[in-house]
Amino acid sequence: MPGLILPTLTQAEVESHNTKKSCYVTIGTNVYDITDFLESHPGGPELILEYAGKDVTEILKDEDSHAHSDSAYEILEESHVAFLVTEKLKPNGEVQKKIADSQINEEVNPVVHPRTGMSCEEDLNKETDYTTDYKKHKFLDLNKPLLMQVWFGGFSKKFYLDQVHRPRHYKGGASAPLFGNFLEPLSLTPWWLVPIIWGPAVSYGMYLAAPGFENKAMLALSWGFGLFLWTLIEYILHRCLFHLDEHLPDNRVGITLHFLLHGVHHYLPMDRYRLVMPPTLFVVLTTPFWKLAHTLFFWDWSLATAIFCGGVTGYICYDLTHYFLHHQNLPLWYKGLKKYHLAHHFLDYELGFGVTSRFWDQVFGTELPTVVKTA
Repeated sequence: MPGLILPTLTQAEVESHNTKKSCYVTIGTNVYDITDFLESHPGGPELILEYAGKDVTEILKDEDSHAHSDSAYEILEESHVAFLVTEKLKPNGEVQKKIADSQINEEVNPVVHPRTGMSCEEDLNKETDYTTDYKKHKFLDLNKPLLMQVWFGGFSKKFYLDQVHRPRHYKGGASAPLFGNFLEPLSLTPWWLVPIIWGPAVSYGMYLAAPGFENKAMLALSWGFGLFLWTLIEYILHRCLFHLDEHLPDNRVGITLHFLLHGVHHYLPMDRYRLVMPPTLFVVLTTPFWKLAHTLFFWDWSLATAIFCGGVTGYICYDLTHYFLHHQNLPLWYKGLKKYHLAHHFLDYELGFGVTSRFWDQVFGTELPTVVKTA
């Protein structure tokens, strides 16, 4: 069951499905849609409808009322449509901690996290059955280009955010079609393109800035300051822009922009070609920072440029780190960071915004609870 990707429902939502047209029951936190089984029930539909929208654990065990064979449980398993959540899971809560602890200690925990439908980082690589997934969730059909489905889907913000943060995996590790036309290559960026394009740009910027510094140590210090600033910018962008989420406008424009900017990465987190930022998008996002740097340090063009170049160097490190965290077997000192970031995908997307480090998560109280293996 760890591979299931199912929505979450509140108790009130489950209780609303209490008619012949839509009949849900629960066993613990599992929600079952047994509408199609009503007429086939040996005791008649009326007996089931007495428990519509309710938990049936006890009645299934009550042999005096009605004995149930193993086939009854098999039918229920086939009708599993959601998980029951009685209250919003709180950041740093016991559920997150329980699952995170076991993963950091490299154990397999069968608990499925109700907000992502997954229990461990290995679930991120489990291939999605396109047809079954679309039939069950009525979200996006991975057989077709995704962008226009988001635009014309008519999804509410609540439904969209619930679904887009439940990871899927395209078969064979390939990239799902986004545009489905000549624009498709613009959405696919191999990791090595980042240092090839922006490495020389940073070098040239530092070359232009160097004559403005009499002391080359100050040039290096300015570059280092920009690098440090990037770590904070990385955190702010990830938390406040990429995960705008609850402040997202509830309309197709806001939802589609969110999907293009970061939603597609959470929907298909192991897509190799949508992990690093496309050059065109980076130019759009970085232009305001170029202007900001030269506005704040208006008296010294060289100082502003050196700081900006340090920031771009930080971005290069960020994008490469992000890719390697998803797809490379990293040295020992990086394994903890890898588990930390992948937990952001399979465990709790509202925590763990740091990618190159967890420093700013610790500062701002958004650190994912983890346990470092000591033996």
